[in-house]
Amino acid sequence: SIVGLWRICSEFSQSNSIFSSRSGFKCENNDAIVLSPEEKGKQSTGVLVGQMANRYAEQKKRLRDLHAKRNEACKLNHLEVVEEDRRAKLPANHEARKRRAEWELDDIRKREEAEAAGESYERVKLLETGADEAARDANLRKKKGVNRDEGFSSFEQATIRQHDKLTRAIKPDMEAYKYEKEVMGDAFYPSTSTIVHGIREDSKEGVTRMVQDLEKQIRKRGKFSRRRTYDPDADIDFINERNMRFNKKIDRFYGKYTLEIKQNLERGTAV
Repeated sequence: SIVGLWRICSEFSQSNSIFSSRSGFKCENNDAIVLSPEEKGKQSTGVLVGQMANRYAEQKKRLRDLHAKRNEACKLNHLEVVEEDRRAKLPANHEARKRRAEWELDDIRKREEAEAAGESYERVKLLETGADEAARDANLRKKKGVNRDEGFSSFEQATIRQHDKLTRAIKPDMEAYKYEKEVMGDAFYPSTSTIVHGIREDSKEGVTRMVQDLEKQIRKRGKFSRRRTYDPDADIDFINERNMRFNKKIDRFYGKYTLEIKQNLERGTAV
């Protein structure tokens, strides 16, 4: 406090005056101003008080700056936590969709600028495309065109695709067709009242061919797997592909329970 500081300075000045009176020091210059011990004590006390006051002001300013920096750090940390929570609630493909939307807006803007200048946008775009990029795009379009799979849209479309595929694999045997037509007679073109059960028997070759085709479909279905797109913006919490698949399975069942623990470990706020 100021009272304690003044008391320390007073004691220091008294000790200084006693030391000056006992030393017997005399100034040889008669023209110089000679101060009494009381005046010297007051002068040294004033200097010391001024120094202590300046030091106190500097420390107070430093403490005030530290408080301001601490408050700013707390504010920035809170904003970062809010932003991290906002990013965590976004879809997994948010960044890719954002880049796609920005690219589409930029493409529309360039197209409008080309139309305003009376130029063909496709020509301008091709002139700005490098040879390597053009070759890569051409190979990609060619690959997509050859291996294009429309995928499943409805049961009707899937049935039509299967029917077309099976009919393309059929190799007609006209001799067997004519022989079967002669044997069956009118039952070859059945009506609603025709009973065909027991009239026609399937050949062993046909049964074997059907079994082989079914086994082929089973083997192909076992090798088929949907290609999953890689998300470069996702968190990397795996060391290899096998560990990545294992982590996805674990996260599917326990992700909602371990999400908060994982976030605390990443932020360093875990207890």
